[in-house]
Amino acid sequence: MIKVGFIGAGDISLLHEEGVNLSKNAELVGIWNRTVERAEEKARLFNCRVFNKPEELIQAVDVVYVLTNMETHYQYARMAIEKSRHVLVEKPTAVTIEEIKDLKSLAEKYSVHVAPVHNYIYEPSVTRTKDLIDSGKIGDLVSLYVLYNIHHPEKVASRYPGVIRQILTHHAYCTLYLVGKPDKVSCMKATINDGTVPQENIAMVTMKMKNNALSHLCASFASDDHAGDPWTFMIKVIGTKGATRYSYRDWVENTPAIVHSQTYSAYPYTIRETGKYFLENVIGLGEKPLSSLDDAITCMKMIEACELSVAEDRHIQIAY
Repeated sequence: MIKVGFIGAGDISLLHEEGVNLSKNAELVGIWNRTVERAEEKARLFNCRVFNKPEELIQAVDVVYVLTNMETHYQYARMAIEKSRHVLVEKPTAVTIEEIKDLKSLAEKYSVHVAPVHNYIYEPSVTRTKDLIDSGKIGDLVSLYVLYNIHHPEKVASRYPGVIRQILTHHAYCTLYLVGKPDKVSCMKATINDGTVPQENIAMVTMKMKNNALSHLCASFASDDHAGDPWTFMIKVIGTKGATRYSYRDWVENTPAIVHSQTYSAYPYTIRETGKYFLENVIGLGEKPLSSLDDAITCMKMIEACELSVAEDRHIQIAY
């Protein structure tokens, strides 16, 4: 059995633990967190050990899940790779392109698998969408929409760097997986809240793809969409011969929480499937992840192009 350890004991660890449990070839043996109380709480739920230091956890396992805040992803991923451990790292993979490139170089040096948690592309509806596009069944690509509208209270939004880095990363890797790299990017952002959180909580992006199709991406913490056919989280692809979509709203549980007004069942499944694929297919069978560190680098180029577009108020041509 592959021994798995978690660095980070936030809420996302609950979903990753389910993914490990579902894997035929892995077991969760331990967890480390900067706050010991939180690590102990999760360890009781997971029936695993609490480690006193991240180095001790890394030494005791085969695979490390980096589930901490974005600013520390690089630090802990590098620490694990240099001990020849496989790594699954939450998104965004790191703060800079240089950090991701360094992780890629180290993974090659130490011959380990390292993959980002680009979870939506492990959802069967999204992989089916890619098959419809690649097979030509919906014709030439005309437009892609990736839309996210889930209200986050200011006390929650304040934990994140803003929706461009925190949420548009999902849009970037979904775009890359489904339809490839964009040529040009144009982005606008805004902040609509009670004035206590300065970072943007809404951003919209228009991209011109290499085949002249247009993509529209929206990420918003500012409000929910409860209108008919709501755009809570949706991916829609339109081609010359057909169209397809993936929506959170196809699976809804009436369990209100702090952030979401309902529980969207699809999201936990995407996290579970990401971990299960990494453990069984990538580590167990030697297959490639559906999204790689190269893809994470490209996604970061897209995010940085969005930020530059906002700063300079112009379209940005992306260099690959």
